[in-house]
Amino acid sequence: MNITQKSIVGLLLLVNAVMILSGCTSAPPPSTPLPPVQRSPSVSNTPNPFTKHPVSPAPPVPSNSAAPNKNRTAPILPEQTRPTWIASSWNDLPGWNEESMPEVWDTLVHSCERPTTIFVRLCAQLRPLSLAEEGEQRLFLMTNLQPFKIVSASGETSGLLTGYFEPIFNASRSKKPGFETPLYAPTAEILSLKSNHSKWYSRQEIEIAPAVQEVLRGQEIAWMSDPLDVLILQIQGSGRLNITENDGSQKWIKVIYAASNELPYQSIGRYLLDHSEITDASWPGIKSWALKNPDKIKTLLWTNPRYVFFKEEPLESMSLGPKGAQGLELTAGRSVAVDPQYINYGTPLWMVSEGPTLQLRRWVMAQDTGNAITGPLRADYFVGTGLQAGDLAGHLRQPLNLWALLPRQ
Repeated sequence: MNITQKSIVGLLLLVNAVMILSGCTSAPPPSTPLPPVQRSPSVSNTPNPFTKHPVSPAPPVPSNSAAPNKNRTAPILPEQTRPTWIASSWNDLPGWNEESMPEVWDTLVHSCERPTTIFVRLCAQLRPLSLAEEGEQRLFLMTNLQPFKIVSASGETSGLLTGYFEPIFNASRSKKPGFETPLYAPTAEILSLKSNHSKWYSRQEIEIAPAVQEVLRGQEIAWMSDPLDVLILQIQGSGRLNITENDGSQKWIKVIYAASNELPYQSIGRYLLDHSEITDASWPGIKSWALKNPDKIKTLLWTNPRYVFFKEEPLESMSLGPKGAQGLELTAGRSVAVDPQYINYGTPLWMVSEGPTLQLRRWVMAQDTGNAITGPLRADYFVGTGLQAGDLAGHLRQPLNLWALLPRQ
């Protein structure tokens, strides 16, 4: 199925991405220009001040068994930041008795392809019960898992739920009129930044410094038609491209997060709001502003120094979601991104979130993470792929309550 440029434009006019504030109407931007962006110095081998110190969830949970060192033990959180996990009854979980066991079972079996150490024994018992009655499956989970209410170190029981999605765009394998913004793969140096606690060039330097562009020559995966499309991919962390090859043929590919320049993310929507350029920080609002201010787009993008690099993978199935940080394909409506310093990948969670966008009382799996997902009571809900998912993700911002479901000892 080919997606035309017209449909992509329609997609972007409707899709709201993860901007922290959104209004109801757009206001004409004032005539004052955006302030200049300072070119930041590049440092490739100095400690990265934006890297958090590694910490672990409480109660202590063994590290992900998919990690290179499977015997590594999780470090301990400082006392002042350690959340409280309160042992709870299944009766404390709103909506548990109405949850769909076949859907729960499918997500748990899928997660067990990469189990953490404490779930290995439980995972071994799942498949024989795949065809069992719902009542038997529910009883098995209630017998073998203990719910823990997650409470922050300051005593808060409610956090924040947002949403993310997998966008779809047209792209070209080679640079040509209409497709002139590159989507880069990382170099070996960029791939080593995180482990070396280093940072790289800013977005502005990557886009305009000849020396940096020379380093990235040949790293182009594809060429996009709009720099804002690239930013959407970088914010979401993955996407699907209907790419035109050099011989004129078309095929679907996936692009997924590979590395970043390890500089902090800054919201361009927040910037425009703070400078009274817009009143609607959704993507349609930002797109509307960009159409009226084409000469200011680059300067706006440079206010966000963070730059994400991708790797290409074949799209084997249109029905499967992108791979999350756990290394497994995400399930729309059942996968969430969390802060792995507090919640390990592969942990089942009971999520309750009631707000203007969604009423959620459901089982989800911690299978991904994100730069803006920090703290024990913070989750990003994967809502799916394409137009409708993007619209839903852009509007989702509401309270969150979480219970971790851990194997009984």
